[in-house]
Amino acid sequence: MRLFLAINLEESTRAAVHAAAAPLRDAAPQLAWVAERRLHLTLKFLGERPEHEVPRIAAAMDAAAGAHAAIPTAVGDFGAFPNFRRARIVWIGMDNEPRLELVHHDVEMGCEAFGYPLDARPFRPHVTLARVKHQLGVEQLRALSRAARAGAGAAFPTVIRSIDLMCSTLRPEGAAYELLHASPLRES
Repeated sequence: MRLFLAINLEESTRAAVHAAAAPLRDAAPQLAWVAERRLHLTLKFLGERPEHEVPRIAAAMDAAAGAHAAIPTAVGDFGAFPNFRRARIVWIGMDNEPRLELVHHDVEMGCEAFGYPLDARPFRPHVTLARVKHQLGVEQLRALSRAARAGAGAAFPTVIRSIDLMCSTLRPEGAAYELLHASPLRES
C-alpha cells in the first residue's frame, strides 16, 4: 500500500482555493493540476508499506493527534518550488502556525519510532496545486508568476481537525486517494 499522512482541507476551503487558482491554471493549463477533491497538506510520505502496518501507524497518529487541540489557520499566497523561474511544484501556503509545526514534529517522532527516517528539510506547510512535468517556456513562467502575484494577500480560513492516514493508488488519470484512518485532534 502506498501510504501518506495528511491534513485534508475542509470542503469549503478546497473550493475557495480551487477557485482562487483558476488564473494560474489559465496561465499554464498543461501542468498536472491537482483536482479540487484531492487538495491536502502532506505531513509525511510513508511510501509502499505492508497492510499489516496500518493499525500500528493509526495508533501512533491517534496518540500524536490526541496531544493537540484543533488548529484554526488559513491557506493563502501562491508559490513554487524552487521558485517561479524554475518551477517544479506550484503550491499555496498555510499560515506559519507554531501549533501546526508541533503537530508535524509529533508525526515525525511517531513515525521515527517505527523506523521511518526523519525528514531533514524544514517544515514548509503547503498544499500542492500542480506539478510541472515538462519545462515551461520563459513567457509562460512569467505569466504563471504574474497570476500568483495577482492572487497575493488572499487568505482562506480553515480548521485542522485531524491527521489522516491515506492510501494513494496511482492511475493514468491521476492518483486516487482513500482515507484509511482519521486521528482527530482535540476540540478546543
